Amino acid sequence: MTAPWPAALPHPARPDLPAYRDPNVMRWLAAYTATMIGEGIYFLALAWAAAAIAGPATVGIVMMTGALPKAVLMLAGGVVADRFGPRRVVIGSDAVRCCVILAMAAALYLASPGLWLLLAVALVFGIVDALFLPAVGALPPRLTGPAQLARVQGMRLLGMRLGNTVGPPAGAAAMALGGPAAAFAAAGGMFALSLPFLLTLRIAPLTPADGAGKEEAAAGGGATATGWQDLRAGLRYLVRHRLIGPLVLVGVTLDLVLNGPLNIGLVLLAGERGWGAAGMAWIVSAFGLGAAASSVLLTVVGRLPKAGPVALVAAAGAAVGIGAVGLVPSLLAAAACAAAAGLCAGVAGGLLAALVQTAADPAYLGRVMSVFALGTFGLAPLTFPLVGAAIGWWGPEPVYAACGLLGLATAAVAAGSGELRRALLPR
Repeated sequence: MTAPWPAALPHPARPDLPAYRDPNVMRWLAAYTATMIGEGIYFLALAWAAAAIAGPATVGIVMMTGALPKAVLMLAGGVVADRFGPRRVVIGSDAVRCCVILAMAAALYLASPGLWLLLAVALVFGIVDALFLPAVGALPPRLTGPAQLARVQGMRLLGMRLGNTVGPPAGAAAMALGGPAAAFAAAGGMFALSLPFLLTLRIAPLTPADGAGKEEAAAGGGATATGWQDLRAGLRYLVRHRLIGPLVLVGVTLDLVLNGPLNIGLVLLAGERGWGAAGMAWIVSAFGLGAAASSVLLTVVGRLPKAGPVALVAAAGAAVGIGAVGLVPSLLAAAACAAAAGLCAGVAGGLLAALVQTAADPAYLGRVMSVFALGTFGLAPLTFPLVGAAIGWWGPEPVYAACGLLGLATAAVAAGSGELRRALLPR
């Protein structure tokens, strides 16, 4: 392991300080929120620029070019985060994205670049995202005490929701004022805004007691190991850990069963039921409101008793809710089910991540979180065509029911882990 760069001040131990009153955590939250807003603006600008330069048919090609590196390189990003430290990787990722996007804005302003430049920018952004996501997931345990990790997860989800809400309208406003060049400049500005907050973070360094010594060397990691050996060691650690393995299984499966029905599935379901685009928007908004409520709950409460069983029940509730969306007959009932699914999914996701960050050896945390991120950002989008094809063959009801049953079955299997049933968050 190497020291974080640029050099960071050690974080003072303040286990009694709530995360929302900790200036260090709030700096991290400000940086993360700025990054999420920047991503929202960037994706809108990229799609509009692709449509304007090469026509609407190329938008999917450009977006896929940026998505593929996440699926291919996400696990390698976890290795990088563990080798070089998550703070260093997060700072480097935002700095690179800032420079690339501002360069794209300048190119659009000064000339008329071809499709190749958009493809290159999308590819670079996707590669950097594959490094950023595991690192940002491994950073919270370095910022605050274990008792605050559930609260930090709630704050992270709030920052993500804010980014998803503010980013696209801000990108559209910039587009209206100055076209794609202005939108790319706005996105680059948000990434630039994150850097001062990241550079002033105080983090707790790894110590041999945290697992950066003999245990890691015995598992095949360490500074002398190759990247492939580090990756194998991390995956072996995850699979063999009696608590982390079931936690990651539930988290990844929950992402897989939610994303397809909430994206391509809702388009087809709303069309078949006659709800139209407005009906689909109501269901998506209801899910988002439920997820936002869960974020507020975790941020305010901070610690839920019996976190392991509560996470399992919440994951099962999210599976039931998303399955019911495709089975209930009315739009109002579907929106209510979606809101319940969002609430349960947010609670389950926050608790699962907090439990993983509490239980994992910090020397392996980047690799563990890369598997989490791979499920959400790498594998979940690959289910979209499968869900669409299945609904085309059998209709929405069986597909939504199957997704719900898969989530329930996974929660039931994970409940067989005594470690997970007994898992608690620190006080």
